[in-house]
Amino acid sequence: MDLTTLRAVLTDLRPQLLPSRFEKAQQPDSATLQLGFRSLQGMIWLELSWQAEAARMVQIPAPPRQGAGSTLAQQIQHSLRQMALIGLVQQGYERVVEFQLAPRPGDAVSRVIVLELMGRHSNLLLLDQERRVIALGRQVRDYQSRVRPISTSDRYTPPPALQGHPPSSDESFERWRDRLRLLPLPLRKALQQTYQGISPPLARNLAGPESNTPVDELSSSAWRTLHLSWRQWLNSLEAPQHHLIENVDGSYSIGVVPPSHSEAKEPPTSTSLALHLGKWYRERLDQRDLDRTCQELCQRLQRWQEKEDTALSDQRNRLAACDDSHDLQQKADALLCLRSPSREEVDQAQKLYRRARKLRRSVAVLKGRIAHHTERLELISGSESFIEDLRAAAWQDMPSRIEALTGLKRELEDLLNPVGRQGQRRQQQHIPQPLELQSPAGLSIQVGRNHRQNEWISLRQARSGDLWFHAQECPGSHVVLKSSAGLADEDDLQLACDLAAYFSRARGNVRVAVVMVAIEQLQRITGAAPGTVRHSGGDVRWGDPQNGEAQLRRSKAPTLTERGA
Repeated sequence: MDLTTLRAVLTDLRPQLLPSRFEKAQQPDSATLQLGFRSLQGMIWLELSWQAEAARMVQIPAPPRQGAGSTLAQQIQHSLRQMALIGLVQQGYERVVEFQLAPRPGDAVSRVIVLELMGRHSNLLLLDQERRVIALGRQVRDYQSRVRPISTSDRYTPPPALQGHPPSSDESFERWRDRLRLLPLPLRKALQQTYQGISPPLARNLAGPESNTPVDELSSSAWRTLHLSWRQWLNSLEAPQHHLIENVDGSYSIGVVPPSHSEAKEPPTSTSLALHLGKWYRERLDQRDLDRTCQELCQRLQRWQEKEDTALSDQRNRLAACDDSHDLQQKADALLCLRSPSREEVDQAQKLYRRARKLRRSVAVLKGRIAHHTERLELISGSESFIEDLRAAAWQDMPSRIEALTGLKRELEDLLNPVGRQGQRRQQQHIPQPLELQSPAGLSIQVGRNHRQNEWISLRQARSGDLWFHAQECPGSHVVLKSSAGLADEDDLQLACDLAAYFSRARGNVRVAVVMVAIEQLQRITGAAPGTVRHSGGDVRWGDPQNGEAQLRRSKAPTLTERGA
């Protein structure tokens, strides 16, 4: 969050928050604090983060209860109880905001929350009336910084002064241009090094197509155009209202460049800027968390798959060696059939007999091991299908996708790496919550999003009369149409087929073969992994994955419920 965004957010928040009463603090992660303030308009939540890659101060919708028991949240809750927020102060071109609180509006300031938005040096501090540190988000030891170490009970010192000149609307065009032309740098670098408060995105927006042009090669018209954008930016810092511009490359800008200067779409103005910006950050942070978790889980699955492939190859080689038992038996027979075998030949024949018997006994064991490793490889393949499903489920809200992916991660830890996790499994036992939606006739359709949910809907919750659907010869989710509750028509069957096609690894095909089986014809495979079934009979129908996805998008808000794994 650069200076321009910070100024715009403060302009948007001051009328809503001043004055207001502090009520709640919670810390959802190690570098984020959520604060709730009660104003005349109602409860307003702020999210303050000192994450190096996403330091920010934004407004958010009412968050779920999480992190209220953290040490920092408890210290802030105790220190600011029932206090009034009377000031939001940001001076000059520093990205430092002070939340000033007092017992009542009009009283002297007794507590201050300082938020420093400075990239990897970002921090949050709680100060007393003497500006000593009560609590802070990140302690800075002497060996971490020789310039400004910070810990509790220290007197607060502001960050080192910014380099460069403070921008001013009173500065003449000639003086402004001469300062930028002092060194033969590209224009965007000259802007950042000469003046305070110029972030890299802002420098690119101000310079436009001339960003990488050396300052000594700019024409007079280019300087005039740049100065016009410069004055517009300075005026926007003091504007009473700001707007968020979402650029086509996924970035944003705030009242810096007129919409005609870039291909952009402007969001509706009904949502406050701070709240809209909070949603913008949340969408991208959730997407980052989803991608990171998917990547981590895929790497684990790859390691497990390599391990299982190696073990399976070894067992198959051992089984192939067991074919020598017949030859060993014949060699032993030949030795004992000699006219007068010696004692050494008799001993050798006995050894060959024992070796042949051992190999014959090993066949059953080796076949069981091969079946075990093959089953685990199928489990891994099915898990990859679930990951692809969650990664592509744009119809589903991001928190539910992350929760389902986290549940799949826990499940795989139990199934593929069970050593030492028996106690944890007992603590984590709970009722699976599969995806549910309504068919055109009003019947319930259940979709398993992981192995345990597949088993739950197919073998434990299914009733006589229900129908089971699965993509033919392809890993994917189990789909159960609860036709035991009513008569299913053709539209219901087709929707179930489309969903089974979409929730499979064949979702990229135009049409997918889907097996429809009555629940009575399903059989549990003893000793197999959860969700592994066999069936007899059944009909083959055709499902359209695109129709399944379209139905999910249509039914997302009113009827679709995803309660996570």
